[in-house]
Amino acid sequence: MANQTVKSIGDYIREQREQARISMRQLAQQAGVSNPYLSQIERGLRKPSADILQQIAKGLRISAEALYVQAGILEDRPADTGVRSALLADAELSERQKQVLIEIYESFRKENAAVAEAQAAEVAAQAAEAEAAAAEAAEATAMAVAAAAAAEAADDGRPSRTSWSAATAEAEQAEPSGNADGVPGQNVPPIG
Repeated sequence: MANQTVKSIGDYIREQREQARISMRQLAQQAGVSNPYLSQIERGLRKPSADILQQIAKGLRISAEALYVQAGILEDRPADTGVRSALLADAELSERQKQVLIEIYESFRKENAAVAEAQAAEVAAQAAEAEAAAAEAAEATAMAVAAAAAAEAADDGRPSRTSWSAATAEAEQAEPSGNADGVPGQNVPPIG
């Protein structure tokens, strides 16, 4: 995993350098590191120290914190919305007032996060119910197909009573029976 972090920070530095349209030589010069050392960092062969990352961040004109997070030195945390900083910077509020306002603000954020989490859980539950219903429908269809196949296989090619009766009635209509006096088999010539 450490190797993955090293590769990740190198890739990140390269992306930032390319976005800033700075050559590797220029960045190495601005950061005060050697060109080969910077190349090794970008290729994931070397893990830079926090001091080197800070120098590279200055050369890229980005936050050193962003590089620290990418390197795994700092934990990624939500960005400050500015509210906390503004409250702490307000000279007209007492320390106690600042603390109370920050606590209220944080409680609102936690409440909103809990609501969002509950909504996400509800959507997930609805999706799971829909998936279960679809699976039940698919199972019922499969069972019906299997039952039809079993009935057809049990038939063994013999016509069922219904189809036997229909075939007999059809044959009787197609051939005159000649049943003159109720005696089967006597053919009476047609009148005509």
